[in-house]
Amino acid sequence: MADMLTTGVSGLLAFQRSLDTTSHNIANASTPGYSRQSAELMARPADASGSGWIGNGVDITTVRRLYDATLAGQARSAGSNFQQLNTFSTYAGRIDNLFSDTSTGLATTLQNFINSVQAVADAPASITSRQVLLSQASALADRLKTYNTSLDNINSQVSSQLASEATAVSTIASNIATLNQRIVAAQGINEQPPNDLLDQRDKLVSDLATHLSVSTVMQSDGSMNVFMGNGQALVMNTSAAKLGTGGDQFSATRTRLLVQSPAGAIDVTDSISGGTIGGLLQFRSEMLDPTRNTVGQATVTLANLVNTQQSAGLDLHGQIGTDLFAVGGVAVSTSNLNTGSATASVTRSDPTALTTADYQLLFDGSAWHLSRTDTGAAVAMTGTGTAPDPFVADGLSITVGGTPQAGDRLLIEPTRAAVAGLSVLISQPEKIAAAAAVLTSDAAANTGNARIDAGSVPNTAAWVRGDYTLSFTSANSWQVTDAASTIVSSGGYTSGAPISFKGVQVTLTGTPASGDSFSIKDNANGSGDNRNALQIAALLGKPILNGGTVSLSDTVGRLIGNIGVQTNQAQTGRDAQQLVMNDANTAMSNLSGVNLDEEAANLMRYQQAYQAAAKVISVADSLFQSLLNATK
Repeated sequence: MADMLTTGVSGLLAFQRSLDTTSHNIANASTPGYSRQSAELMARPADASGSGWIGNGVDITTVRRLYDATLAGQARSAGSNFQQLNTFSTYAGRIDNLFSDTSTGLATTLQNFINSVQAVADAPASITSRQVLLSQASALADRLKTYNTSLDNINSQVSSQLASEATAVSTIASNIATLNQRIVAAQGINEQPPNDLLDQRDKLVSDLATHLSVSTVMQSDGSMNVFMGNGQALVMNTSAAKLGTGGDQFSATRTRLLVQSPAGAIDVTDSISGGTIGGLLQFRSEMLDPTRNTVGQATVTLANLVNTQQSAGLDLHGQIGTDLFAVGGVAVSTSNLNTGSATASVTRSDPTALTTADYQLLFDGSAWHLSRTDTGAAVAMTGTGTAPDPFVADGLSITVGGTPQAGDRLLIEPTRAAVAGLSVLISQPEKIAAAAAVLTSDAAANTGNARIDAGSVPNTAAWVRGDYTLSFTSANSWQVTDAASTIVSSGGYTSGAPISFKGVQVTLTGTPASGDSFSIKDNANGSGDNRNALQIAALLGKPILNGGTVSLSDTVGRLIGNIGVQTNQAQTGRDAQQLVMNDANTAMSNLSGVNLDEEAANLMRYQQAYQAAAKVISVADSLFQSLLNATK
């Protein structure tokens, strides 16, 4: 009878624990991160008897958590990737909205300016047309500065959010370390897994993955080590690292992610991916920085084209044109890690050769080396870096100075500061240089078939203003005389070869005859001349960038197009990744989620089993009492 009683009691206790586990599942059906639990039953070892092995009831070996590490890892990774794409697409959409407006967008504003230049060419003596041009120039400058301000604000928001994300990561890592300590202690009591604590820790790891991509390694004592980036430890047993932010070596405002260690702060920015942090870093490097630099490049190109042509023409007063736009210069920053006193003075030697990249200038102890910061690719330089012979590369002229030490670095940003310094310098409409500097014509008595072009003044600083006559002493020899019939230049003739003198340049084609002459006059009274305005309008659409393949208009169009493509790709990728994430979460939920219908069925099953076990105990008690009564 005692064996029957023990067996009944074991069943009673086992099914009581099963009912407790089922009720625990029901209570946590909506608890985030909770994994369904199951009481695992196992028959007790049987006793041998002459008639065979007699069973001794049942034991609960453990309360098992229905959890699969592989499925959990897939769900965590999918969620981290989704969060990265979602963050990128959200910020990308802001830039796309900024630039794509058809009524106030950059392409529209630039086209309005080009149209106003053409309007001046159509009516070069009209003050009204000239005033409209200045208004459109101001509108274009204001639009570019508005973009620059908006991009700066977005950059500040990215930096601020990176700081917030770093704080959140540090907090979660600390909580994981605390749970590690509790789990190790709890598991040491009875060598059984503390399921609810494990769920809490796994939930924290999943939350952590929404901020950045992580990997985990389980330890034999039940603790979990968490790593980020390329293996940088975030949690080791019961210790958590602290993730913070700081400026980079060149700028205090360029936010970097730093892990605090006994050896000091370790920069992990370039190794982190996934989650919100990965999306912020990807957006900054792949979209925000290139956009800011491209806007800067467009600004420099605009100012260079207009100013260069302005200085080649004459205004309504017959004076040489002055710059219409001013732009900010090249930004040069010194690394705070430098041990020497290296300096550099950088100017734009050829604005049409500028790229949208930033550069790092490194001194290796004996020589300077230039490389792009976006790709790390080396950039070849000519020159020696001195004032008479500066380094020249990608449209930049670089003069180095100071006393550099090995490892000293300088950051060069050719276009980043251009927009901040953008302004319109001309306020008087008559100062627009719509007229060409010189006026050329063929003599009516010429007998050859040579023709002279419109002429130009490439360098007005060297121009000696006056009226000149180019005449041929033979079919192959020419000379230029001034108004006093003084010969100022002479040479041999080649059809199509430029002829330069006193800052003036003309080109003749065809075959002249001896005695033929051509007039080259100062166009000071050319108030109705529109040739220089036509040149300005043509230059704005002429392919001069990227080796003569891309115009300013093309650059703006490509910028807007690339922004739209990047935004669309990010949004498409986000939507696709959301499906992957949902599938992974569904697979995880199918295994670990609480099904209330199933739990209700278990309640009834365990209740009946509990009642049956109680009946066994009651029967055993009745039989035992009968036996006692029989012996009285």
